[in-house]
Amino acid sequence: MSLYKNTNFLRWIIIGTSFIIISLILWNTYTFFQHFKNEERTKMQNWSYAVGSLQNPLSDGSEIEVTSRIIESNTSTPMMIVDPSNKITSIRNIDTLKKRNPKIYLNKLKLKFEKENNPIPIIYKNETLSVIYYGNSPLLNKLKYYPLALLLIILLFGAVVYFFYRSSKVASQNKLWSGMAKETAHQIGTPLSSLIGWTEILKSENVNPDHIKEIEKDVERLQTITDRFSKIGSIPTLKKMDIVKATKESFDYIKSRSSKHIDFEFKAPNTAINVNLNPQLYIWTIENLVKNAIDAMKGKGQLKIEIIPNGNLVNIRVSDSGKGIPKQFYKKIFETGYTSKKRGWGLGLSLAKRIIEDYHNGKIKVLSSEIDKGTTIQISLKPS
Repeated sequence: MSLYKNTNFLRWIIIGTSFIIISLILWNTYTFFQHFKNEERTKMQNWSYAVGSLQNPLSDGSEIEVTSRIIESNTSTPMMIVDPSNKITSIRNIDTLKKRNPKIYLNKLKLKFEKENNPIPIIYKNETLSVIYYGNSPLLNKLKYYPLALLLIILLFGAVVYFFYRSSKVASQNKLWSGMAKETAHQIGTPLSSLIGWTEILKSENVNPDHIKEIEKDVERLQTITDRFSKIGSIPTLKKMDIVKATKESFDYIKSRSSKHIDFEFKAPNTAINVNLNPQLYIWTIENLVKNAIDAMKGKGQLKIEIIPNGNLVNIRVSDSGKGIPKQFYKKIFETGYTSKKRGWGLGLSLAKRIIEDYHNGKIKVLSSEIDKGTTIQISLKPS
């Protein structure tokens, strides 16, 4: 089934994406750990030098060495030193080599740093010598988006669980409907065999042949219905056949058994158009669309079936002059269980969609509709 394949494919995409994101998060977590570990070691080394300098006279230069080590230990945080006249006197961990105008770039960066973190003044003997502006390190910027990545993972796994639940539910429903359909076919088969026998008896009783002929048509019709129900849940066999002829046969059968207040019209090319079809299921679809159209017109109005070749497609349009469909329900009418009828089950159009799209690789949609003016539903199939 194409619907099942699409859902399954989407589920695997979500699982694959989740796996990639989790792998990236784990790798980044490991990178963060190593970076923090190195920073801790650098801090401890600076601390050890500071403790060692306390054991030596200040004149031996240890104070300068400790200060130098502390300054050099900053290898990631971008920063700049600005004097009281607002002139940038020193920068660190900022690359200006590829910038067309470094001065403008640094001034913009200074404003950005000021928004990210409060500047720190350098004070000596109660006098502000300069001010340090600093921004977030690359590591800190990565950590900022870490919770979003975790939230994305939660959403992706939630989607996987939802699709799994939904596909399981759909599979259970399909299994139920398939079982009911096959059981219906089995139940119809018993009285149908009896009807065939009674038809043969009527022939021997010299009953009007025209009456028997009509009975045989209905018996044949019941056999077709039984065959249709028995195919539900199975992959049908498609064969090349003339779609014009198949549609016309279904049209004529329904027309002969419908209200005389309906103006039927059939329009199609005079030449055959071969399409890979399962005739029982395709005719069932046409009958569902026509019966829905008749219901929408309440047994009175104009009904038209038109077959239009269109390049690499052939379009079959069923139009009526009924009550119409609101635009927001164009897709919903094909969902299982949706119906506008008081006693409807909401299965006809959902089965039609499944037959056309899953079994015949075609498309079915509401082409157009106007309230109280009518509806046109279009089936699109590929010629063979």
